[in-house]
Amino acid sequence: MRQDERAPFVRVLERARRAAYPAGEYVGQESFMTASEILALAHRAGIRPGASVLDLCCGIAGPGRLLAGELGCTYLGVDGSSSAVQIARQRARGLPCRFEVAEVPPLPPGTFDVVLLLETMLAFRDKEALIGGISRALAAGGRFAFTLEEGRPLSGAERAQMPDADTVWPAPLDELRAMLERAGLAVRWQEDWSAAHRAIAASLLEVFAAGEAAIAAGIGRRGLDELLAAHRLWSEWLGTGRVRKLAVVAEKAP
Repeated sequence: MRQDERAPFVRVLERARRAAYPAGEYVGQESFMTASEILALAHRAGIRPGASVLDLCCGIAGPGRLLAGELGCTYLGVDGSSSAVQIARQRARGLPCRFEVAEVPPLPPGTFDVVLLLETMLAFRDKEALIGGISRALAAGGRFAFTLEEGRPLSGAERAQMPDADTVWPAPLDELRAMLERAGLAVRWQEDWSAAHRAIAASLLEVFAAGEAAIAAGIGRRGLDELLAAHRLWSEWLGTGRVRKLAVVAEKAP
């Protein structure tokens, strides 16, 4: 899926996604995170009224809209997809949210209290450059809150199975921690969300398969097949421990 084809996917998949999550846990996210997890990570990162938040790879910014509305932070979402940002702007009317269309890195100018990277760390092959840019964007004492697909790099056979494999780069935890330390960031909190995210992946797979005719009509048969293949693999990998999903907050030294 090319990024600027986001709008048809949002329109066609939104009803299915809403059905796949527990009641009250869907807020427009395009990931395995629940609303409760988004808020829990935000609280761990110290997001509160008036805090400045930069959300990288925000997509249509379901999590960002939740945080701006619930916690009163000022929010800047950045994404490389113009269609995703257009949807985010439309849905964020009346909230203290701004959006920019830009590839990351580099990061937007300025400093922020919190930088978020939700469910997209795996898309960056060069994580060292990304983390260095994030550290520079944080104010002293600022927090980097993110989710990590933790595990060894994919094998050739696994890459052949995974759609859009050029955006799937898991990393071992010790390597990621070393990158954070070199950038002046110390891990303050970490939690394993693998089981919960495996359950969401399996639920999404079931709902997508049940509605395959309508979904294929909206995004094409190839789009549906890739969607099912990716969710099948994530459900398997998270279930077997091939990949772990970790939530992490790291702090820049005061």
